[in-house]
Amino acid sequence: MATIKKETTPSSSFCCKNGGSIQREITSSASVVEVPNTNDPKKNSRPSVSTTMETVIRSVDSLPETSTNTSTKGIQIMMRAQSSHPLDPLSGAEISVAVGTVRAAGATPEVRDSMRFVEVVLLEPDKQVVALADAYFFPPFQPSLLPKTKGGPFIPSKLPPRRARLVVYNKRSNETSVWIVELTEVHAATRGGHHRGRVISSEVVPDVQPPMDAEEYAECEAIVKDYPPFREAMKKRGIEDMDLVMVDAWCVGYHSEHDAPSHRLAKPLIFCRTESDCPMENGYARPVEGIHLVVDMQNMVILEFEDRKLVPLPPADPLRNYTAGETRGGVDRSDVKPLQIIQPEGPSFRVSGHFIEWQKWNFRIGFTPREGLVIHSVAYIDGSRGRRAVAHRLSFVEMVVPYGDPNEPHYRKNAFDAGEDGLGKNAHSLKKGCDCLGYIKYFDAHFTNFSGGVETIENCVCLHEEDHGILWKHQDWRTGLAEVRRSRRLTVSFICTVANYEYGFFWHFYQDGKIEAEVKLTGILSLGALQPGEFRKYGTTIAPGLYAPVHQHFFVARMDMAVDCKPGEKHNQVVEVNVKVEEPGQNNVHNNAFYAEEELLRTEQQAMRDCNPLSARHWIIRNTRSVNRTGQLTGYKLVPGSNCLPLAGAEAKFLRRATFLQHNLWVTSYAPGEMYPGGEFPNQNPRAGEGLGTWIKQNRSLEETDIVLWYVFGITHIPRLEDWPVMPVEHIGFMLQPHGFFNRSPAVDVPPSTCELVDLKENGSSKQTIQNAVLTAKL
Repeated sequence: MATIKKETTPSSSFCCKNGGSIQREITSSASVVEVPNTNDPKKNSRPSVSTTMETVIRSVDSLPETSTNTSTKGIQIMMRAQSSHPLDPLSGAEISVAVGTVRAAGATPEVRDSMRFVEVVLLEPDKQVVALADAYFFPPFQPSLLPKTKGGPFIPSKLPPRRARLVVYNKRSNETSVWIVELTEVHAATRGGHHRGRVISSEVVPDVQPPMDAEEYAECEAIVKDYPPFREAMKKRGIEDMDLVMVDAWCVGYHSEHDAPSHRLAKPLIFCRTESDCPMENGYARPVEGIHLVVDMQNMVILEFEDRKLVPLPPADPLRNYTAGETRGGVDRSDVKPLQIIQPEGPSFRVSGHFIEWQKWNFRIGFTPREGLVIHSVAYIDGSRGRRAVAHRLSFVEMVVPYGDPNEPHYRKNAFDAGEDGLGKNAHSLKKGCDCLGYIKYFDAHFTNFSGGVETIENCVCLHEEDHGILWKHQDWRTGLAEVRRSRRLTVSFICTVANYEYGFFWHFYQDGKIEAEVKLTGILSLGALQPGEFRKYGTTIAPGLYAPVHQHFFVARMDMAVDCKPGEKHNQVVEVNVKVEEPGQNNVHNNAFYAEEELLRTEQQAMRDCNPLSARHWIIRNTRSVNRTGQLTGYKLVPGSNCLPLAGAEAKFLRRATFLQHNLWVTSYAPGEMYPGGEFPNQNPRAGEGLGTWIKQNRSLEETDIVLWYVFGITHIPRLEDWPVMPVEHIGFMLQPHGFFNRSPAVDVPPSTCELVDLKENGSSKQTIQNAVLTAKL
């Protein structure tokens, strides 16, 4: 990286300032903390703490003392010390301050005017800062999270200021830079007021292109539709009304040095509606092929245009639309009765800001423009053992969609939807439909647009409970007595649209200690046009002149694990388990024996693994120093769902940027900055193997460390007629299950419930209320 500016500022302290007498300071939990009197020689020595804690405390050693009641010209100032948890997503006000701070730091008016703000996110602090916040300032208010120290706990009085990380694209110079801004003070209302941020550092990142923005996509569509040679080419295809034309500006990827990041490029795909007065018409039903376009997205000019092949537009498919009833030219079903989900006593979860508590689970919700939903600080309250950590951070960090048709333009379709576009920035407001049902808590998401303004997606993240069928059941055949419990799960989700496809990302928490990650795929197929009489084996013909190419969807879940670890502890390892059939002989005289064989993954290069359903392969993340009642190490296991690997040759161009797709599982030792498996800037990236492919060359030890799992899972889509005009949801994912983590099943203590049954009979119905020990969640 070429650094153009680097500022290093004094650290700020969040330790107690000891006065001449015992002080009493009220923390966020309203508890009173006594601070030693430094004038007393018996009490003036600071308690010793762990080396890690010392490092964190020293690194923030001069926080200015600012009154929480400070105001400037009627604008309320919010102290950053304790008003927001260190992991809370940036507020709209904080984003405005960060943008204003960076813009004000521009050397000239031309530099400031050319700044485009690709991403403004929270710079997540060190894990020890999070531990201090959770111990003394925010729920769960548990000082036991911190390592024990001699002389008693060292009580902080403040947390360090929050920081923002900005990715800025200079439209004039085609440079990308990364800025760190300290948000010392933030206005409750920033419009018309002065900002109070401070630039900590800035650096130019050479030879990269940041993700594309919706503003660029809209501008690209406009210039293409106004380009005279393009209008002439469309006229040859019988289209003169440009309002019918849809231009989807796809990133070019990297296929040769013509795609180098020295220019910001897009190769649009063209589609055409049939009716300009029908905004919900399925325009993806008429792909326009044979037109070659390359757009300079920096200067918004067309660099290359060629009408290579006159492919007739597919005829309007009468089955192309998907809206309700007569609006699509059809009739909806009339035999669907209402299904209501009610919780008359409200939900079982509790929410405090972004902190969630439910059925012994607790965690925090975050959100970024790139990943979308992030789950922080996942823990389980386990009776006398207290709060037991499971994971520090869970999120989906990348997805890749390679197409299997070698023809133009489909061979270039290999979108990195997180790294090139941003899953979070393309998220929906869930208030517009029945995406979630029941008693729902929504969370808004704030992010910057390309010009630096703040945009808010209302009701972006959905939190709700779901009935999930039977949790467990047993009937004693001798007595006829039965016990059954219904399962309930807590679901946190968001949904995004990237061009034609929709993706729903879900984290489910279960009463038996399981965590499920699920992706739901739906939306509209990306199609190609066929010449009359043409057939292609690389897809499925779904209507006259219309076919859907084969393709794959890959997702990468990054799981920063912390199984039974307190902050600062690095006591995890990963074991691979394969089921083996015992060899015939003395130990297997009946030829029926099989067993589970474990292998410790000792290094990062050894831990590049693939799924194997034939051996029931799975992986256990264990704590090396925590045991259960049988003396076994406690752990959580990663159980794969259905999966696949890329169906491409070793020299496939998209694999240069997606080395991480070559294996289903990667394991690394945690290092700050190792966040994205293909590197931070996959758009037009000419460097092969960036990200995981480079990090694992260090071959760090995994025998006892801070473990990060990278699970790559995918689906191969061979389109069907039933996927048209809209694709029913496909489900893929995986499970994290407790493995020796508990001394017995947590599902045993799930209580029975009352359930009202309606018994439908031929001559009517009878209603019956059952109250016994056979049901759990109140429906």
